[in-house]
Amino acid sequence: MDTHRASNVFSTGDSDARAALQRVTPEVACEVDRLLAGRTRDIRLNAELVRLFRIRSWPQTSKIIRAWMLWVVVLDILTLAVNAALLPPDIVMAMLPPASILPPAALATATVFLKPRPPWIEGVAVHLGVFLILLSVALVGVNAGGEYYERHLTIMLFVAVTAIIIFPIPLEWSISIAVLALGLYLMLQLQNHDITPGNAVAGALFFASGVVATVVARRTANILAHKTFLLELRDRARLAELTDANARLELLARTDPLTGIANRRWMMETLKKVWSEGVSKSVGPSILMCDIDHFKQLNDSLGHAEGDRCLVKVAGIIQSSLRDDRDQVARYGGEEFLVLLPEADEQDALLVAERIRSRVETALLPNPRSSVGAYVTVSIGLAVLTQGTEVISSETLQRQADEALYMAKAKGRNQALLHAPPSNSG
Repeated sequence: MDTHRASNVFSTGDSDARAALQRVTPEVACEVDRLLAGRTRDIRLNAELVRLFRIRSWPQTSKIIRAWMLWVVVLDILTLAVNAALLPPDIVMAMLPPASILPPAALATATVFLKPRPPWIEGVAVHLGVFLILLSVALVGVNAGGEYYERHLTIMLFVAVTAIIIFPIPLEWSISIAVLALGLYLMLQLQNHDITPGNAVAGALFFASGVVATVVARRTANILAHKTFLLELRDRARLAELTDANARLELLARTDPLTGIANRRWMMETLKKVWSEGVSKSVGPSILMCDIDHFKQLNDSLGHAEGDRCLVKVAGIIQSSLRDDRDQVARYGGEEFLVLLPEADEQDALLVAERIRSRVETALLPNPRSSVGAYVTVSIGLAVLTQGTEVISSETLQRQADEALYMAKAKGRNQALLHAPPSNSG
């Protein structure tokens, strides 16, 4: 794994690191598919995948390394206590100086992994910490001499093997730990006067076979971890694609395919939501029903293609005539549009309605068979939920806008008419 090319991925904060895992770019997705299509043993992560894998695995890796370091300190202290109780004082005193190297080295390494740091710092900490721990264990036996010499060198190798097996670190780091342990073992055994150099080399080769097997097992574990990570990325990418597809389908289900504005279904949901949030707490809302005058005649005289172009133009004019993003428009029927104006009183609604009417008229869209004129016009019915009056349903307000639209058509079309409540006079 290319740790040298991986930068400090946590430098912009944990939230950015998590976000980086959630965003699987097309390039990363393509590389993931390529690697998973090949043999597992051939998996090699590129620099970007190394970066993402480090983000994903760091919490677990740091926890394992810290736990191992703390347990080594505990075992070192317990071993010294047992030796102090069972061994002669002169041997215990010989063991004490080298044994005191281990606790600060292990604790310092554990401290480095309390928070994310650049890979090179973590690499130095692991190598230096493990080396000092191995050196401490080995020198305890060397200083004690006799039977303790070779025994502690064997213990040192056991400590190294446990680190290689347990630490989920890059393979290069595991190999370095193995080389450090075997090199230290051979060097100290060659200085052991109780055995010949040939026996020292033979012993080193014997233990090397076990250490190499451990490194191979570590490599297999790393590859399997990488494959699991790649499968996770692929699943996340596919889930993102499915989510996007569902979002697009939902958008299509709520959008009028011809005009690009919302459709009737979406507007009904919006009205329901506005009323459920409590319309009595604010001014309005108001509803505008807009209908293109003599649209059938336009289709009959100019054709359906021109009729479709007219619908698109009128939808755009209505959209551009709204006050802000709070106002919503939807194609409600064939040539009918519903406009929702939240927090709009009668004056606001009339202003918007007149702006729509006048802009449609001045657009000079042809409608030669209209009784109003030679160009497209719209009739608009308005209904306003006046503050202080009894709250009515959205269906009722919409029905009032329809009634106002009917009256606007009856009075000659090309006008905006506000719904007038029935008179209470006898």
